[in-house]
Amino acid sequence: MHIFFWILASVALLVFAGTVYQHIGSFRDRRMHTGQGRSVSIGRGYGLYFFEEGRGEPTVLFEAGIGATHLNWRGIQDPISAVARTIAYDRASLGWSSPCRTPRTPGNIALELHRMLEASGCHGPYVLVGHSFGGLVMRRYALLFPEEVAGVVLVDPMRCEEWPPLNPSRQSHLDLGKRLIRTAMPVVRCGLARLLVTRLFGRPDHLSNQIAGAAGANHRHVLGRIKTEVRKMPRKVWPAVAAHWSRPGFYAGLRSHIDAIPATVREMHTAEPIRGIPVTVLTPGNAAPLTPNQLEHIGDSVHQTIARKSEHWIHLDEPDLVINTIRAMIGVSPVAVAVEAEPAMAFVTETALPEDAPLLAAPRSAR
Repeated sequence: MHIFFWILASVALLVFAGTVYQHIGSFRDRRMHTGQGRSVSIGRGYGLYFFEEGRGEPTVLFEAGIGATHLNWRGIQDPISAVARTIAYDRASLGWSSPCRTPRTPGNIALELHRMLEASGCHGPYVLVGHSFGGLVMRRYALLFPEEVAGVVLVDPMRCEEWPPLNPSRQSHLDLGKRLIRTAMPVVRCGLARLLVTRLFGRPDHLSNQIAGAAGANHRHVLGRIKTEVRKMPRKVWPAVAAHWSRPGFYAGLRSHIDAIPATVREMHTAEPIRGIPVTVLTPGNAAPLTPNQLEHIGDSVHQTIARKSEHWIHLDEPDLVINTIRAMIGVSPVAVAVEAEPAMAFVTETALPEDAPLLAAPRSAR
């Protein structure tokens, strides 16, 4: 009985110590990593955090993928800020922004983004740059506020036809993501996730492999992303990325985005094409190119470029291609880099047809 009592007491003490460690770490993270940006209130008691660099017009506005923050764009934002004003931000419920109070659909997010820009004193014209899920948000923003938009760059935008309710077979991927998040939450609250993520970022690869090997197949997918996509980001942002991955709010925010995917698909599947605004779509070489019909559904002046050396994270795999695409959209000559084109797989549409996922084991286009 005494042994059982001491075991129970030891576990309780470890959990308590881990919880204190987590709270202290979260407080320290916010003080260390939020100084470069600023947060503005958008009403209803919460604010959005954003990071801006550069000067001039148009302003290049970045929107990250489903579980990513403004940090995902730093490798692109820094060089673009040499020729234009740039803004990257954290959506509500992600990064250093407040928890969301509306479903994470492109329409709701675009309205919040607009309020953030107005409250911060930013004005168009904007060149909108969105990756994956963020591509849907940028499309919705261009439809809601076309007078503010000079151009749109979509980096492997999320394809609605791949997701529920249009593709019910993918519901299992969403369910798996939710289960992983439920499993992760107690681990995060007691500080264990903070310890593991910090070590994965800061120690040699053999330790990462040992941790990943002990985590199981589904969790290896999550840990593997740290060693692949995240490690392609500039090293200077790794500590801040680790801080985000260590916070319970990150997992709650990711869950809110996953929950909204069916509503997002319904909203954007019936969205009108963008009219009168140039759009460039970057499609990775490991994916089927968008068809002329799909491009016409996006807009009436759409150009597609194939990123032959990339997978889903084109801005991490071929940053020079993304940089030159943005420079071309804002009317600045491309930088002197070797960028391979694929003319035979590029489409331009001149007329429009009538209206017809971090950490998630899911199809390419929502991660």
